[in-house]
Amino acid sequence: MVELKDDAVQAAFRETVRSFIDTNSPKNKTDGEADPEESGWSKEARAKTKDWRSALVENGWIAPAWPKEYGGAGLSINEQFILNEELAENGLSNEGGFGVMMLGPTLMIHGSEEQKAEHLPKILKGDVIWCQGWSEPGSGSDLASLQTRAVRDGDEYVLNGQKIWTTGAQHANWMYMLARTDADAPKHRGISMLMFPMESNGVSVRPLVNMADFKGFNEVFFEDVRVPVENRLGEENRGWYVGMTLTDYERSGIGNSVGTQRRLEGLLKAARTTDSNQTVLNNSTTWRLSYADRWVEADIARLFSYNNNTIQVRNMVPNHEASMSKLFTTELSQKIAATTIKLFGLYGTLWDYDRPEALKGRAAGGYLSAVSATIAGGTSEIQRNIIATRGLGLPRG
Repeated sequence: MVELKDDAVQAAFRETVRSFIDTNSPKNKTDGEADPEESGWSKEARAKTKDWRSALVENGWIAPAWPKEYGGAGLSINEQFILNEELAENGLSNEGGFGVMMLGPTLMIHGSEEQKAEHLPKILKGDVIWCQGWSEPGSGSDLASLQTRAVRDGDEYVLNGQKIWTTGAQHANWMYMLARTDADAPKHRGISMLMFPMESNGVSVRPLVNMADFKGFNEVFFEDVRVPVENRLGEENRGWYVGMTLTDYERSGIGNSVGTQRRLEGLLKAARTTDSNQTVLNNSTTWRLSYADRWVEADIARLFSYNNNTIQVRNMVPNHEASMSKLFTTELSQKIAATTIKLFGLYGTLWDYDRPEALKGRAAGGYLSAVSATIAGGTSEIQRNIIATRGLGLPRG
C-alpha cells in the first residue's frame, strides 16, 4: 500500500525542513545583473547558491539517507523523500547532481570499500562534478549495442570510441560510463562500467547546441584513454546490470512530478495576469479543459513518485515502477509545454526574450526544450517495453 500521509515523526521533520528553507533559501537565480556566459545566472545568484549548498552540507542534507560515515545524515528513505518534496515545492535543488542522484546510491550497492571512501565524500562536498557516458551515435534506445571499446592491458583498460548527448560533460571532472570489454559475448553480457577523470589524456569534449539554443549536451571522444582496472565499478562484463541499477534511480525521483505542478501554478498565474488580448483565455473553453486535464495528470505523476518511495522504504529498487513514473511524467512535460504555448495563441510562437509577450519568449523556448524529455533517460518506447515485460509479464516481441 502506498503511504500518502505523514506520521507524527514525519510531520515534525517536514516542519523542520520548511523552517530550514525559510532561513536559508537563496533568492531567485535571475536576481542581479545576468552574466550572458552563464545562461542567465547572475554573479550574486551564484554566490547565494554556494551558500545554499554549504547550508545543506552542514545539515547532511545533500544526500540525507546516506550513512553518516559517508557524509549523509543517516535519515530514513521517507525523510529523504520529504526533504526532496519540500525542496521541489519551493523550486530548489539539493545541489547533488548525477553524483548524488544516481552514482552515489549505485556505488553503495556495487562499489568496493575503497571506491566508496574515495568518491562519496567528494560527491557530497561538491568537489567533483560527474557526467554520464551512455548513448553513442549508433546506440541510443538500444544502448546494449554500444561499440565504445575498453581493451584490458595489464592493470589498465585502453578506451576508444565516442559518446553523445552527454549532459554537462563540458563542466564535469569525472565520467562514469559503459564500454564493451568483451566483443564476443552477447551484447548485454560484454559491458563494464568504468570511472575516470575527464582530464585524462585522450578525452576530448565538443558541446552541442540544441534546438532551444542551449549547450547542455556534448559529444565526447576517447582516443587510447587509459583507465585503471581499479576504477571499474562492479564485475568485468557485468556492467550492464550495474548501469540498470543506476538508471532505476534516475527514473524514480520526486522532483520531476512536483516540478510539473509548480509549472502549472505558474501557468495559471500567467493566464490571470497577462493582458487578455495576448491570450486565448476569454474565448477558449477548450484551453480551460486542457489545463484541468494537466492538473489532474500532475496529481497522478505525484502518486507515481509516492509509489516509488514506498518501494524504496521496503529496501527494494523501483524497476518497472520507475519506468511508469518516467514515462508518464516526461510525456506530461511535453503536454504542459504544448498547453502553455497554446494559451498565448500566435504570441506563443514568439521566441524573443527581449519582448514581454508569452512569458518573454519562454513559452516557445520551453516547447522546444520539452522535445528531448521523452528521449533522455530512455525513450518512451523503451519504458513501455520495460513495463510490458517486467511489469505485466508479457513476452518479448
